[in-house]
Formats: sequence, structure tokens, C-alpha cells
Amino acid sequence: MRGTVKPLWLTEMVAVWGYVQRNYFLTKRYFMWEVVWLVYVTMNAMAITFIGAGAGEFGARDAKEFMTFLLVGALLWNYMSVLFDVLSETVSWERWEGTIEYTFMSPSSRVTHLLGMGFYAVVYGILQTALTLGVCYLFFDLDLSRANYGGALLVLTVASVSLVGFGIVAAVLPLLSPEKGQQVSYIVSSVLLLVSGVYYEISVLPEWMQAVAVFSPVTYALEGTRDALLEGAGLAELWESIRVLLVMGVVFVPLGIFIFHLGERYAKRTGKLKRSG
Repeated sequence: MRGTVKPLWLTEMVAVWGYVQRNYFLTKRYFMWEVVWLVYVTMNAMAITFIGAGAGEFGARDAKEFMTFLLVGALLWNYMSVLFDVLSETVSWERWEGTIEYTFMSPSSRVTHLLGMGFYAVVYGILQTALTLGVCYLFFDLDLSRANYGGALLVLTVASVSLVGFGIVAAVLPLLSPEKGQQVSYIVSSVLLLVSGVYYEISVLPEWMQAVAVFSPVTYALEGTRDALLEGAGLAELWESIRVLLVMGVVFVPLGIFIFHLGERYAKRTGKLKRSG
């Protein structure tokens, strides 16, 4: 018996529904990516809104000063992103290249391995930041007449220690989860972007966010760097930010190395090193 021929429009609608289902299952399979971008977009939208609030804090002050304020925040944010990317993506790169097991079998200690990556990330990040600042200086009329570049570099160098500790913690995420770890590290950096006052004064944030900002090294790095570049602050004025960053460095670097050690042991025990990212 000959089957009933379905109308063309019905066949096409079934095909459309099939593609809808396919994309649904793809979204479900890579759900962490959706979470990452949702968090990233939300954090950026909130940050932009807080920029408006921060502009109100400046009031009638010089627009050139506010532009320089924003640029310093953007430069430090880019610098922190470089540190996080170099440290966290190293595990992913080695997984793609198939060399991660050889690295972990190297006779050098894990401290040497992580600090070596951290030193490279700091040097690379500082050079990139300095180049970016130079290019921006050519294109914009920035208020850097009182800038204490040496003081800013000192604050940035001291801040790098604690940021490397954060980066090492981020580096363990792709080690624990080849599929999702790298994405989660972006969430960490976007949260730091929101609460640390990258583009606005901390005072415009809700009180609970201000409380979180106290534990972010980016907060003190921004405070010290801006004081040095915008106000020409000397070592005496910068010491408070430097002191806090030194304490954070002493805490975060050993903590980051310890967390990475635990993550490495777990990855070896569960066979995650053999999986490609």
C-alpha cells in the first residue's frame, strides 16, 4: 500500500524543528560556555552602568582627567588579563600540543615551573602595557603632566606578585576540567573587573561589592597606579597600597601554588592529563 505523501510545507517544518533540536542539544552540551558569556555580558553591562555613576562622581572636574582615569583602568585591566591568559592558557596550550605530561615529568620543581611562567607573563604584560600607553598618548590629550612613572611601575610590579598568585589558581581550572576550566577562568576575571573599580571609583558600588573589593589586589593596584600617574604621588603616599599588595602577594602566591599542586595530583590520579582540551 502506497504511503501518504506529506505536504512539502510539513516536511520543511519537521526539518526546521530538527535544526532547533540540534542547536538545543549543542547549547546543552556546551552549557558552560553559555554561562560564561552570560556572566561576561552581565558584568560588562553593569560595569558600563557604573561608569556613568563614576562620571557623576567627577562632577565638574576636568574631562581630560576623567579620560586619563579611564585609560589607567583599561591599561591595568589589560595587564591583568594578560597575566591570567598566559598562566591559565598555558595548560590548555600544552594539552592541545600533547606536551603537558612531559612538562609534569620534568625534573624541575612545580614552583620553578609556575614562577617561570609567572615571570614571563609579568615581563610580557608590562611591555605590552607600556606600548599601549605610548600609542594612546599619541592619539589623546592625556593629563599626565604630574605623572610619577617610576612609582606607577613600582606599584604595578608589586601588584604583579599577588596577580600571579591569582593567575596560578586560574591555571588549575583547565587542568581539572579540560572542557570547561578555561571558560570558568573568564568568570573570575570578569568579577574582578566589576568589583575592583577598573572604570569607576569604588564608592559608586553597593556596600556589599565594596566589601568584596577589599580582597581584590586589582583594587589596590588601581589605587596606587592612579595616584602615581594622575597625582604624581611619591613613595610615602603609595606605601599604603604597596603594603597591602605585599601582604596579598605573600598569601596568594603560596596559596596558588598549593592549590595547583592539589589540582595536579587530582588530574594525575583521575587520568585527566591524557584527555585533549
